Amino acid sequence: MTITPLMPVYPRCGVRPVRGEGVYLIGEDGQRYLDFASGIAVNLLGHGHPVLTRAIQEQAATLMHVSNLYGSPQGEALAQRLVDNTFADTVFFTNSGAEAVECAIKTARRYHFANGNPQRNTLICFNNAFHGRTLGTISATNQEKMRDGFEPLLPGFAYAPFDDLAAAEALIGDNTAGFLVEPVQGEGGVRPASKEFLQGLRKLCDAHGLLLVLDEVQCGVARSGTLYAHEQYDIVPDIMATAKGIGGGFPMGACLATENAAKGMVFGTHGSTYGGNPLAMAAGGAVLDVVLEPGFLEGVQQTGERLRATLEQMIPNHDHLFDSVRGLGLMLGVKLKSDSRRFVAHARDNHQLLLVAAGDNVVRVLPPLVIEQAHIDEFAAKMSEAARSYVPASDD
Repeated sequence: MTITPLMPVYPRCGVRPVRGEGVYLIGEDGQRYLDFASGIAVNLLGHGHPVLTRAIQEQAATLMHVSNLYGSPQGEALAQRLVDNTFADTVFFTNSGAEAVECAIKTARRYHFANGNPQRNTLICFNNAFHGRTLGTISATNQEKMRDGFEPLLPGFAYAPFDDLAAAEALIGDNTAGFLVEPVQGEGGVRPASKEFLQGLRKLCDAHGLLLVLDEVQCGVARSGTLYAHEQYDIVPDIMATAKGIGGGFPMGACLATENAAKGMVFGTHGSTYGGNPLAMAAGGAVLDVVLEPGFLEGVQQTGERLRATLEQMIPNHDHLFDSVRGLGLMLGVKLKSDSRRFVAHARDNHQLLLVAAGDNVVRVLPPLVIEQAHIDEFAAKMSEAARSYVPASDD
């Protein structure tokens, strides 16, 4: 037998974490890494945050799982907090971001079905998007690397260039249900949409009776400096998928919607065995306890500005390698002039700095939202050392 016990779908590197402490990961060999990857924007509060770990421990000792056939005091409480702090009127809890996007797609289609327009089932999506790895969510992206070998994909999706309002408008037809878009593309290269683009999509939805569906799986839950990134664009979505940071490391997600947009989601139309379990709700509640504390979001904004300034100051010193900085809050990207994946591996293996590669030769910088100035200083030193010692490949 040559196949590994873990299905070999990930090209796993040599880092093998066994413990986390704040903004650091420690490998089984004792090596200590500065974690500016955060499990790809998941470990919002770092590793071992006392509020989160205590909530999980206490809930695990009380009640971990019950069927959704029963009432859910824990789920009702967390849903109410999300409703109170967002645009939404109702929430469906999931176990992942892909599931949250799946629920969002179903909610959008079911809305038009309930309105007597079942033919309006096509969502206009955008190039270089990433919405998940299920058949539904890979159908919502036109990236061949995620679709190859999984055809036939699901119908009901069209694709336009990201941040191109005219191209998106040109795709509207009799079968259009709405738009599915990330306010900040993450895997696609940490590309924030322009305000004109997102506001334009909102206006098109209002003019044509369509739904604006946002994927804030990566940029949501304070990562951008506001609770959700769309708040910085002065728009209100109809449906939104959120996950990653919402559980601080515990697997959970959610689909949020207005009452109108969710009108078709009635008994029997959707479900999840594990979604909304008490343990996940305790984790989500603890994360909100922290990020909704007065001053926390302002702190993320200020820290993000300092980290961005630090990165921008590096560019002239390493202009053979670094091109520019982009992003919002503590969701930042450094565009490289060579292969970002090779640089991420170099920084990890030689300088114990954990980063994440993205499309468009971008390095994602996604630290825990609780970093302090000392961590920024350490990051700057490691990033600079990595840049000085890095030798691009001949074909970069």
